[in-house]
Amino acid sequence: MTDESTTMAAPVVRDAATRTDLEDWGPLDEATGAEMRTSGLTLWEDGSGSESGIWECTAGPSRWDLETNEFVHVLSGSMTVTADGANPMEVKAGDALLFPKGWAGTWQIHETLRKLYVIF
Repeated sequence: MTDESTTMAAPVVRDAATRTDLEDWGPLDEATGAEMRTSGLTLWEDGSGSESGIWECTAGPSRWDLETNEFVHVLSGSMTVTADGANPMEVKAGDALLFPKGWAGTWQIHETLRKLYVIF
């Protein structure tokens, strides 16, 4: 009998907090003030909307109405997150959050923010 198991390489992003090779992803569509610039690196995507990677965005206000779940681990920077009808919450490097599908509210990014994300 032979072992029919398949091995799969695990994608790794090293030095996520300090990488300098992020791709320019253009202006943030959700920005509600001056232009905010985004860049990132996709680690994995399944072709049906789920993905993970690094995302970076310059400072400014934005409005979000999420159609998916998103797990976030902030690597650098800070922001104030305010869900509709809730109190503002300060978020900084080292914090992890889960934004559930249907979450709506604002992000006020105070300084360039870099995060690891998983959208599912």
